[in-house]
Amino acid sequence: MVVPESQDKMYYPSCDLQRDAHVPDLNSYLELYRKSLENPEAFWKEVADEFFWKKPTTGPMLQYNFDVTKGNVYVTCMEGAKTNMCYNVLDRHVKERNLGEKVAYYWEGNSPDHHMTITYSQLLSHVCRCANVLKQMGVKKGDRVSIYLPMIPELVYTMLACARIGAVHSTVFAGFSSESLCDRIIDAQCSVLVTADGVYRGEKLINLKQIADKALEKCREKVSSSVIKCLVVKNYALRTKNGAACNKLQTPWDSDSDVWWDEAMTDAPEECEPEWMNAEDPLFILHTSGSTGKPKGVLHTVAGYLLYTSLTFKYVFDHHHDDVYWCTADIGWITGHSYIIYGPLANGATGVLFEGIPVHPHVGRFWEIIEKYQVTKFYTAPTAIRLLMKYGQEPLQKYDLSSLKIIGTVGEPINPEAWQWYYKMVGQSRCPIVDTFWQTETGGHVVTPLPAATPLKPGSATLPFFGVEPAVLNEHGEELEGEAEGYLVFKRPWPGIMRTLYKNHERFENTYFKKFPGFYVTGDGCRRDKDGYYWITGRIDDMLNVSGHLLSTAEVEAALTEHPGVVEAAVVSRPHQVKGESLYCFVSLRDSGEFNLTMVQELKKLVREKIGPIATPDFIQNAPALPKTRSGKIMRRILRQIACNNRDLGDLSTLADPKVVELLFSQRCEAAP
Repeated sequence: MVVPESQDKMYYPSCDLQRDAHVPDLNSYLELYRKSLENPEAFWKEVADEFFWKKPTTGPMLQYNFDVTKGNVYVTCMEGAKTNMCYNVLDRHVKERNLGEKVAYYWEGNSPDHHMTITYSQLLSHVCRCANVLKQMGVKKGDRVSIYLPMIPELVYTMLACARIGAVHSTVFAGFSSESLCDRIIDAQCSVLVTADGVYRGEKLINLKQIADKALEKCREKVSSSVIKCLVVKNYALRTKNGAACNKLQTPWDSDSDVWWDEAMTDAPEECEPEWMNAEDPLFILHTSGSTGKPKGVLHTVAGYLLYTSLTFKYVFDHHHDDVYWCTADIGWITGHSYIIYGPLANGATGVLFEGIPVHPHVGRFWEIIEKYQVTKFYTAPTAIRLLMKYGQEPLQKYDLSSLKIIGTVGEPINPEAWQWYYKMVGQSRCPIVDTFWQTETGGHVVTPLPAATPLKPGSATLPFFGVEPAVLNEHGEELEGEAEGYLVFKRPWPGIMRTLYKNHERFENTYFKKFPGFYVTGDGCRRDKDGYYWITGRIDDMLNVSGHLLSTAEVEAALTEHPGVVEAAVVSRPHQVKGESLYCFVSLRDSGEFNLTMVQELKKLVREKIGPIATPDFIQNAPALPKTRSGKIMRRILRQIACNNRDLGDLSTLADPKVVELLFSQRCEAAP
């Protein structure tokens, strides 16, 4: 790997940050990275030595086969060892490290009036109570528990309780529809569902129990033996001031299967012996929809996931004992699993757990919380950054953000304009941005800067994490050296990589290993520059081949959003008789912007100047809003259908606002302007 040369667009870490950093400079990173590849046994053993093992491993740290032509694909880590995830993230701190009174979470509700402080001792007590209740409900080691909860402490308690007794949690984002919840319950074969009566998301009241009941009804229609018990948190009732408006929410109830959380917990013992698990026992299932087909139940296991989330959290956020860390993701996604629960707690961190949304009750809510809790490390999505950019500097200027030391992004490549705003306005031109690339399947960060070690380039995920060996392949599976663009793959596993798709190992092999035997195929394209930095260009199906030239939609989108009138853009392909594919662009304008022919011409000129004439868009459509999932990801699959005037849209259940689709159809371009 070449040490990057100085460039105009390089941002270097400060001496203050480097002084106490775990990885203080680029040479330290390169030395550790080399060790992680050349002697992975010693590297990962040092990480494992920090944790408690009821029975140590007697075999290799990692064993694997990535080549489908040589037999079944498999990965194992510390096979033969026994431990418990919950013990390592809670009991170890309380009983061995004397951190019982340290704050584990500052919980901040949808309303600023609702907040709570939870210490490690209190968290352990709540988790043990919940674990005992689950056991009373018949849950035992290996059983699956479905969790459909908002961002409340009970969500953390339940997931850790499952880990404590050896049950496998399957957490479903509490914005999914009943159909989506049903599919995930059936796929994971869950025997218990944990949900809540309701939740406010901003001003909107959502009856979660009603959605959960519909899901269970659908489950019974599809499978004769389905969930038998439903544990229900009184979230809405507790968060409604003085009980006012309680009549707004009618909570459906079945006394044969439904149990109130608070009643069940009242007499539950505060101690629960952990179930000692084999290193490769399942920890959780988390479904990822992919581009087509039914959701894929990604399976992660105990020991490897513990090692990897712990180490990535420690190094990527340069975690220290006095930090206050805030990840704004929902725990219903992998980011919440790895970097709100398991990674931070494995390090004994203090975190912020946030139930609300960025613009409620005002657009400065994020900045208000950072000031309130003196947050030092902040991790959010480019979608949220672009949303808050629309409101300018004024909301930021009302709050003191001087506590921040490191800021990060997750979920999608960040366009350079949003990167610059985040760096200058939020990070005040002193906080490095850790632009992390990873997936549900990878378990943790795989390509990412280390804040004190990696010079930054806006929009680049930079360099691989320890133990991760990326490669760039062309369409024929040939490995490309030096500067290159193509398929991003990995040559070897790391401890936290997924082990399989739940009860569907054939789909696992076909999806991730069949296209290029010997490699894990991410499904993402990337560009590697002359300095060895990786730039994620988006899903491979979001790359276009225009007249034989491979173009990244993310690159075109970044160019479009550099126009002062454009706040967000999405680019898809539309078939073209001569060029094969043409670029169809959707642009969302700022409030002051006007979509007209002049704007279209300016945007085309901008793309030509930034990328080249071959990238000139054929179609540019005004998009007052874009179709997004409830987690904020743009559904380009739907945009491609709109571009082609094809109303065969498939499943729309994950859309946050389905009405957007018809609006875009009504404004689509029939001919190139």
